[in-house]
Amino acid sequence: MKEAGRLDEDLLHEVAALHPASLESGGADELAGLLAGAAHAPVGVIYLVREDTLRLYGGHGLADDWGLAEAPLKGNLAAIVAESGVPLVIDDLSADERVPPGRTGAYLGHPMRDGNGNVLAVCCAADHEPRQWSAQEQSSVAAAALVGALLITEQLSRYEIDRQRRFLDAVLESLHDGVTACDEQGRIVFVNERMRRIWADIGAAGEDLGLHSALRGEHLRDSDVVLPGHNRRVRHYLVDAHPIIGPGGQTVGAVQAVQDVTRRKRVERFRTCELAVTTALADSPSIEAAGPRVLEAVVGTLEWVHAELWLVDKAAGVVRSVARWSAPGWQSDIEVPVDLAFGVGLAGRAWQVGKPLWIRDVGRPQSLISPETAASGALHSALAVPVREGFETLGVLTVFADTVEDPEDELLALMSGIAAHIGQFVEKHLVDDLQRQLIRSKNEYLALVGHELRTPLTSISAYTELLREADEVSLIKDGPRLIEVIERNAHQLRDIINELMELSALDTGHADVQLTPMDLAEVVRDSVAEARTAVAGAPLVIEDDLPEQLVLPGDRKRLRQVIDNLLGNAVKYSPDGGHIGITLKASGRAAELAVSDTGLGVSVDEREKLFTGFYRTSRARDSAIPGTGLGMTLSRAVVTRHHGSIELVDHEGNGTTVLVRLPLDAP
Repeated sequence: MKEAGRLDEDLLHEVAALHPASLESGGADELAGLLAGAAHAPVGVIYLVREDTLRLYGGHGLADDWGLAEAPLKGNLAAIVAESGVPLVIDDLSADERVPPGRTGAYLGHPMRDGNGNVLAVCCAADHEPRQWSAQEQSSVAAAALVGALLITEQLSRYEIDRQRRFLDAVLESLHDGVTACDEQGRIVFVNERMRRIWADIGAAGEDLGLHSALRGEHLRDSDVVLPGHNRRVRHYLVDAHPIIGPGGQTVGAVQAVQDVTRRKRVERFRTCELAVTTALADSPSIEAAGPRVLEAVVGTLEWVHAELWLVDKAAGVVRSVARWSAPGWQSDIEVPVDLAFGVGLAGRAWQVGKPLWIRDVGRPQSLISPETAASGALHSALAVPVREGFETLGVLTVFADTVEDPEDELLALMSGIAAHIGQFVEKHLVDDLQRQLIRSKNEYLALVGHELRTPLTSISAYTELLREADEVSLIKDGPRLIEVIERNAHQLRDIINELMELSALDTGHADVQLTPMDLAEVVRDSVAEARTAVAGAPLVIEDDLPEQLVLPGDRKRLRQVIDNLLGNAVKYSPDGGHIGITLKASGRAAELAVSDTGLGVSVDEREKLFTGFYRTSRARDSAIPGTGLGMTLSRAVVTRHHGSIELVDHEGNGTTVLVRLPLDAP
């Protein structure tokens, strides 16, 4: 018995020496074998109690009638041990009424309890022949059950911990926040996938956004952190970081949660940008005045470096630069052209295609901007968005970055929205201008009837009355002079009526305008020659700078009328010793005719009014220079029918410069 006791003791030491990890792959069978050896039995079985079933955990020397993979927690010997919680010793199975008939052998079962005293498993030793279980064997099985229960409990705890860890890992991996944990030495022990993405974007700086502070006992909550990311784009993060406190109250590590709020911040900036744009447009009298403020908001929001605003000049077939803005501190000597032809350059191409254009790198070959401009401005990405109102393109908004940027739907949506605001502003001002012109036209028609027509009619009526009342002597003496006055006023009335009818016909489209190829240089040359003849002997100089030939589609008679009117005004308003200049040249896809004089000049606020029918400048009225005020209005109507433009431009010193643009190609 001493040797048996030592043997049992050795077996128990072997049971206790089993590591829980070994029970995961064959170790449970080994434990069952050690239990069988402790009882000196050929069969050893361990069942785990799970809810209402017994599941085979490990077995040794199993036969067909022993060791079912799963058995109900009722109607079998192991179930009796599990339900009663006490050992079950049967020396002869055939003599026990609880055993189904036909079974022979001996059975020794012992419960295995967890730390709370609950039956965790049942360990059994069995023999194929009846036998008497000794106290030593029963004691050995009880001791082995105790040690085995500890091993199984530890294994189940490890399994539960692993299961919870897997759940936790799955939760942390699914978070939108980046999570990092470190031990008390600051060594990283956990990083989820979202945090790895943040690291990939901002590099090693993302490892310690709050960990070291948390290790020092600090608690960070919603701490704002701004770092440069990929391509130097600024990234915004909210950081929570806290120390991990161990059972003894000591800091055993730290954890940080990092939320990328760059997109949220960007949306906030986009809203602020739209508000700034709408405010700038609401507070400005013109798009030229609002342009810089609009572009400043766009550049600041996108964190790009340069922006430009262009407006379409259909007459000249170009887009004209009306505003530009560069980020403060951005050194660039980029040259912005005054205008770009249809389809030329980034703005011209956006006008042509009528949709946004995103160029990832303007420095690459075949870019829409010149390599010199891209290099001098250190520009890379560019975006051009048409400014539209309905189906009509009114202008183009362009922005540039000094980094290579990939297309972004959110950014395109923002720029399209801003372009829509600008388009509505431009269209509204066009409508307002038209409304003001209609009101002025009505007032000017009334003024014409009340003054321009009434004055010559009054003269005609008065002199006719004088003729009627004159005697024969007076009629012979004063008749020719009176008739001359009547004739002069009649001619004046006829000219006014003819100009009114001409203007009405042009405005309504009833006037016949034939656009055929013609040499504009020849027409200008003829008009200049006649003007020189008309002022021959007067102290007035007329100089011209004309090409040999400049062919465009136009109505020769109508354009000659415009040129004669412009030259006539220049002569009329130039003082003695004055100078008149006429230039004609091709600029892009348009012909530009400029007529300058050194006369009275036109104030800036009166320039546009000059084309609104019957309007005469205050200087002309003060100087008593005759005229109806219809000439410039009639000239604009003719130029407009040619799909061109006419305007007064800045002039050095005293005087006026009128610029006419006419397309070189047929519309």
